[in-house]
This record gives sequence, C-alpha cells and structure tokens, in this order.
Amino acid sequence: MTFIVVEGGEGVGKSTQVDLLVARLEAAGRVVDKTREPGGTQRGAELRERLLHDSRGVDPDEELDLMLEDRRIHLEERIAPDLAQGIVVVCDRFTPSTLAYQGVARGLGLDKVETKAREVTGYVEPDVVVVLDLPDDVAEARVTGDRDRFERAGADFHARVRAAYRELAPSRGWVIVDASGSRAEVADRVWAAVAPHL
Repeated sequence: MTFIVVEGGEGVGKSTQVDLLVARLEAAGRVVDKTREPGGTQRGAELRERLLHDSRGVDPDEELDLMLEDRRIHLEERIAPDLAQGIVVVCDRFTPSTLAYQGVARGLGLDKVETKAREVTGYVEPDVVVVLDLPDDVAEARVTGDRDRFERAGADFHARVRAAYRELAPSRGWVIVDASGSRAEVADRVWAAVAPHL
C-alpha cells in the first residue's frame, strides 16, 4: 500500500508538484490514481463547490462537517478500493489540511478535529505526507485568477495555516519540503521525501 498526500497552504504549488510526482511514479512503472480533497468523487465535487464558492458563507463547524463528509465518500468510493488493488494514491490534501485549516486556523481545536477526523478515516493513514512550504508573501503572489473562500481568507489566516503545518509536522512525521526554486528543484525534493516509502 502506498498512499501519498501532498499538503500546504494556498499558492505553494501543490497541484503542479502532484502532477510532476504522478508522472515520475508512472515513469517508474507504478499504477497511480491522482485525486484531491475536497472533490475527489462526483458527490465530493458538489461538496467542493459548496465549500469553495457558496456565496451564503459556511461557518467553521459546517466547514469541518462538509470536509469530513467529502473524506468519508472519498475513502469509501475511491481511496480504499485503490489501495486494496495495489494502486498508488497521490492525494492533494487529506487529514493534515483539516488539522491545519479547521483545527488551528479556524480555531475549532486540534483535539476536537482530530477525533472527528479519525472517526472518518479509521485505519487509513498516508504512508507519507509532504508539506510544501513557502513564505506567506511568496505564496500570496502566486495565487492568481478568481479566488475561492480559502484564498480570500486573509493574510492572518494564511499565516496561521503555515504555522500550523510547521508546528504539527515533527510530531506527526510529516516531511516539510522547501517549495522555493524551480519546479524541477522542488520536484526533486518531493521525490526524495517520497521514494523511501515506495
């Protein structure tokens, strides 16, 4: 079983690095399913739209519940079946995002969020979590186009997210990867973090 999760705040380059990682895994002969949270299933796509673009707003507790419902569906319909078949799953966000965003940055509390998240994930844990890390001003400059609810949350919120990842990583075994430099340089750092777990 190889379940790889790529994490980080807004603008750190997760989508780009996920694509590069998947290409490298496939070139190495691995069968890979690239997915994301929220929105990795058909029902999840509806939840993603609500979470990112609902003009009525979503309070932090509702946000957490929607994220966890998306994860429950995602695990049941996609992640668990893939892993059972020996498919490598590369997921853009998973439980670490919930801890950093809802547990810390939204102020719901780590204990509460971790308990609720574990009720959903059960025994399924990533084999490796890679957290892409960039200074807030650099990440902010990379966010372009129409911004979603999280991208519009403000500098203080994004600073709390980054700090949460950095503070939580050592005790949880997440690998912090410097996301500065060229795409190829960052991709090499991501590969160095992932390769020992294959």
